Amino acid sequence: MSWLSLVGLHWLRPGLNRVGSDPASEVPLPPGAARSGTLTVSDDGVVADGDLTGHEAVRLVSDLHGEPTLLELGNLRLCVIDRGGRLAVRAWDVAAPALTGFRGIDHWPIDPTWRLDARFEPTPGRMLPVPDVIGTAEEQPSPGNVVFEVAGAVHRLQALVGGESGALWLVFGDATNGRETYGGGRFVYTGVPEPSGGVELDFNRAYNPPCVFSPFATCPLPWPANRLGIRVEAGEGAYPATHAA
Repeated sequence: MSWLSLVGLHWLRPGLNRVGSDPASEVPLPPGAARSGTLTVSDDGVVADGDLTGHEAVRLVSDLHGEPTLLELGNLRLCVIDRGGRLAVRAWDVAAPALTGFRGIDHWPIDPTWRLDARFEPTPGRMLPVPDVIGTAEEQPSPGNVVFEVAGAVHRLQALVGGESGALWLVFGDATNGRETYGGGRFVYTGVPEPSGGVELDFNRAYNPPCVFSPFATCPLPWPANRLGIRVEAGEGAYPATHAA
């Protein structure tokens, strides 16, 4: 599903949660929604009743356990997400105007000077509290720092795990945020660190978090150590429909 089609985020409470076009529902849907029903939250998870599924009750898998279960209600797709033990329903609209009217994202021209030969400094066992836009912080493993030089000055960013490939994921802010780029920072993946510690850091590949496209995303934010005082004039710029924060 595209982040451009994300149109809702509704936090669930224990017990019965009504789903429907009634604004008083715990999970309100647009007027004229195809179906309505209930989601029941218990210690065993979340169950959608037969009115929602169109046949029989189904226990929904959240995104904490891989690919979440999708409920299809006309143009809408609903799934359950887990954020630090808090459960919510995400709503997607496959015909959302933001999706059908998408015309691309501004970005800087490719600049080889922003393709940097950096150095990886391992920090075995380090855990970092990574903040997000919904006001929580999740402890995540941070395998090390990425150290690099720009205009003769040394900078470092604390890396997160970048997936099975061994690459590193950087959540960073810089002095363009809130002006030319999204106020909540950007993301970039490095290359796989070499045994010698060398690692390629290409800011031309810096990209926007999902929160650029929808206020219903739950993006991580750069923490103080990952807010650069320099302007990184490379990668994606602010999405036109987004107000800088």
